[in-house]
Amino acid sequence: MKDNPGKTLALLKTGLFTVIVPGTVAFYIPLALALPERRWAGWPAAAWQYLGLPFLLSGTAIYLWCAWDFAVTGLGTPAPIDAPRVLVVKGLYRFVRNPMYVGVLSVLLGWSLWFASKRLFLYFAAVGLAVHLFTVSYEEPHLRKMFGPQYENYCRRVNRWLPRFSRANGSAHRDSLD
Repeated sequence: MKDNPGKTLALLKTGLFTVIVPGTVAFYIPLALALPERRWAGWPAAAWQYLGLPFLLSGTAIYLWCAWDFAVTGLGTPAPIDAPRVLVVKGLYRFVRNPMYVGVLSVLLGWSLWFASKRLFLYFAAVGLAVHLFTVSYEEPHLRKMFGPQYENYCRRVNRWLPRFSRANGSAHRDSLD
């Protein structure tokens, strides 16, 4: 990263943001909510609770991949006050417009399964609703202003939350977005 100090700075700021915001929302709060109710019940008792583990691991990997793309490709961070300066349409952004949020929500769903916690499932649902409302009311209008026709074209080709699947072969749709 010596070649591009802008990328290095974006990665450092992204790391700091990740620890503070997604770290709090996806790890600190869920554990603070779940551990007191599990203290005397022991760790997950039922085998099905381990179904949460793939959501925890894949959600974390999704977030980290997208955060990397924001910093390296977009030259910005996941923080709305320091958003990418370049529209990121590579990596997981070829499949859905908000994979970073999908990753965080996957982590929250994973915790709710891991701890078999209704409280965590309600937290997952509340965060999901808040993320959706924030995306529709702030992020998308802001991106339309910032990137204009490029973002409009991207929106026409890529769904907000779930990938499009081709009926012909069942694979995820991923046309070239450049």
